[in-house]
Amino acid sequence: MNPALAAGLQIALVIGVLAIAYVPLGDYMARVYTSDKDLRVETLLYRLCRIDSRAEQTWYGYAGSLLGFSAAGVVFLYFLQRIQGVMPLHGDLAGVSPAVAFNTAVSFVTNTNWQSYVPETTMSNFTQPVGLAVQNFVSASVGMAVAVALTRAFVRVRTSGEIGNFWVDLTRGSLRILLPMSFVIALVLLSQGVVQSFHSGFSSTGLDGSAVRNALAPAASQEAIKEVGTNGGGIFNANSAHPFENPTPISNIVEIIAILIIPVSFTRTFGTLVGNARQGLTLVSVMALLWGTLLAVTLWSESNTRGIAATAAGAMMEGKEVRFGIPGSALFAVSTTGTSTGAVNSFHDSFSAGGGGALILNMLLGEIAPGGVGTGLYGILVLALIAVFVGGLLVGRTPEYLGKKLGKREITLAALSVLVMPALVLIGTGITVILGSTTGFQGNSGDPGTPGSIHGFSEVLYAFASASNNNGSAFAGLTVTSDWFQSALGIAMLFGRFLPILFVLALAGSLVSQRQHPSGAGTLPTTGGMFAGLLTGTVVLVAALTFFPALALGPIAEALQ
Repeated sequence: MNPALAAGLQIALVIGVLAIAYVPLGDYMARVYTSDKDLRVETLLYRLCRIDSRAEQTWYGYAGSLLGFSAAGVVFLYFLQRIQGVMPLHGDLAGVSPAVAFNTAVSFVTNTNWQSYVPETTMSNFTQPVGLAVQNFVSASVGMAVAVALTRAFVRVRTSGEIGNFWVDLTRGSLRILLPMSFVIALVLLSQGVVQSFHSGFSSTGLDGSAVRNALAPAASQEAIKEVGTNGGGIFNANSAHPFENPTPISNIVEIIAILIIPVSFTRTFGTLVGNARQGLTLVSVMALLWGTLLAVTLWSESNTRGIAATAAGAMMEGKEVRFGIPGSALFAVSTTGTSTGAVNSFHDSFSAGGGGALILNMLLGEIAPGGVGTGLYGILVLALIAVFVGGLLVGRTPEYLGKKLGKREITLAALSVLVMPALVLIGTGITVILGSTTGFQGNSGDPGTPGSIHGFSEVLYAFASASNNNGSAFAGLTVTSDWFQSALGIAMLFGRFLPILFVLALAGSLVSQRQHPSGAGTLPTTGGMFAGLLTGTVVLVAALTFFPALALGPIAEALQ
């Protein structure tokens, strides 16, 4: 099949499914968070944990519950990895080293799922589902809870500042949304040949006659929540390029849809909750424009040949699965870096300078195209507030969003939320590249100005962009097993996750205490093409002003070589 036709058909299929699911799934998720009834299993959980599901929390209480729950998750997951050698189904695997256990615990609790280890030889079939898979559910549900809490702040007026109940939002997101969707996706993946086994592996004879040990794992269930929850941590080292995780072009499309479906539909949830569907459509149009533009750049870059190997292959096929080719690889890569998923079905380090640069930029935009489950929505809402403020300054209109005034406190909190990620990326990258000890861990290095040193810089920039955005993917040419990378990237994950959440919840607390102001002639419209253009321009301008020098030293310089 013609590559252009194959790309077009795959993109059309993904967009078609997302369009069909947009309204029913978005409205269903809105009902989940507004229902006044609890399921029986939820009632039982509340009783066991002594939670009053009818009590609401201020942003202080909401944030405290969230941070306490996440801290407990880090501690539990750390010790589970350390003692996995004496737990069931350990498969002769010993406990994980302290540095790797810390980095992994932080990674999965923050929904980053960055992996500095080989899963088959490090994590047991007990640690994977009991530790990592559980965090795949609850960490994703945490992001959704924050987005819903911010949404409530736009439509409620609570002088005492209540924005909801974290424990109820967490439970409902996990049990009513993520669990049933993951179950359905897992069945589809099983039908395509994704393995589901608690055996540690099996032996076979290789083509050269040598004995080969093949790892097995409960991959289908892990793969489903890995994509639905925009997590990304692979149960095998090759991640979604492994035939046991992603065996066919059909399973590849299913996984891409699973990555995008909740972040896209959550904009409909937002529109339904605020009583104006056009608000959600405006946000999703901006997400679609950014996603489509970067997809076009990546497809073009990877379809053009550069170098002897690429010319012989007819495209940039190095590091890509022949099962998926350029279209399936580029579509997966842009979708995963545009969300906080981090799953990969190709070797991002092997992408062309233009394609790799587009993937880095996708994360540096703030991962709002369409972003992770929940995180994409509250991320683009924060940028929407900044766009409203800027637009109001330009035309002299009142800075309001959905009837809530944007004063000094609100804009300060929004700006702080936006600035966390750039600070972590640029400071982390800057310190790393000036440390002489770190160049030896780069897959590419050399004298300043050489292609090797330029690509090595891109590897480090990608790593900190991935960690600070809680993405989890990597160029993979960078070895991150040293104490510096384990610690620095772990800190970037923690701050990149929880500082924006704290600022967003504080913003929600400020907004919910305001009375609703009716829109008038002096209010800037926040729907339609004009505001979508303003929001898109704000997103691009913030990223361009912040990251252009870093991109110029890396992928842009490499592309001009």
